[in-house]
Amino acid sequence: MKFNFETNVFPLFHPQSVDDLKDPCPVFDGTLWHVFGSSGTVTTESWKILHATAPDLYGPWTEHEALDLAVTGSGIAAPGVIHECGVFHMFIQTEFMKSGGRCEHAVSNDGFHWVVLNPAILSLPDTDEDGIYDPHPAIIGGKRYIVYSGMPKFTRVPQPDVYLARSQSDSWFGPWKRLGKILDHLDVPHHNAREHPDYEWGIEGAQLVELPDGRVLLNATCFLPDGPRGSRQRVFFAIADEVQGPYVSVGPVLDPGEPGENGHSTVMIDGGKLTLFYQSRREATNHRWRFGLARCDLDQQVLSRVA
Repeated sequence: MKFNFETNVFPLFHPQSVDDLKDPCPVFDGTLWHVFGSSGTVTTESWKILHATAPDLYGPWTEHEALDLAVTGSGIAAPGVIHECGVFHMFIQTEFMKSGGRCEHAVSNDGFHWVVLNPAILSLPDTDEDGIYDPHPAIIGGKRYIVYSGMPKFTRVPQPDVYLARSQSDSWFGPWKRLGKILDHLDVPHHNAREHPDYEWGIEGAQLVELPDGRVLLNATCFLPDGPRGSRQRVFFAIADEVQGPYVSVGPVLDPGEPGENGHSTVMIDGGKLTLFYQSRREATNHRWRFGLARCDLDQQVLSRVA
């Protein structure tokens, strides 16, 4: 199901010195917009933590020095950030291409200088959460959650599903109680099945947003079962009455419009509008990943289709 986004600006900006920009997480601090993400190259899967600021979501965006956190790992990227009570809280992966990994927690007063605290969530060896990555914080029903991808051990490529944890202190400092899997491969008919002969990847980049009517929107990335590599990644939405599901997918929501694909994104809802801040690569960008910004009317495009 494609959504009728009334506006869609792509690319939003070009990076200063790297090939690719991925995993955007825009945050407003009351005065300034910040976008955190991954900057680097898919050629070698080498990434740093992007930080850029702008007076408006549409820019102009100023790219700053990559953030240097006191965190170790071979896959430090894809930060999920929220701003509350004057403090930025970042949850970030340390691995994504292999087993293990931690969901690290860092805080900042300005978005530039960060202090790393104790990890929020650790992987569970030899379970379906043998590897964890792509954490994203959310407030649903007044409670604080982290949604993330979890995967069992693998021999070829990761096959993650979507998992959820809730803060037991009702703060971003945890401790975090695992609530288990909330979205499985089998729940997403437009995603490549585990036994697919050209299986590409699992479900990732999940985010939760509370809808005005109290239901929960899950925004995530799937990989279509058909088409050549480089054309199968898509943003999709799913809806549930409760934060733990069950979620019903409404399908991919954004057509690249030309040869290419789109993925990891952040949804924001305000004033009856849904804003999608997403990553995409197309012919127009020489198939390098860039950010885009699309908007649609929330009531007509989301609520009426999944009521």
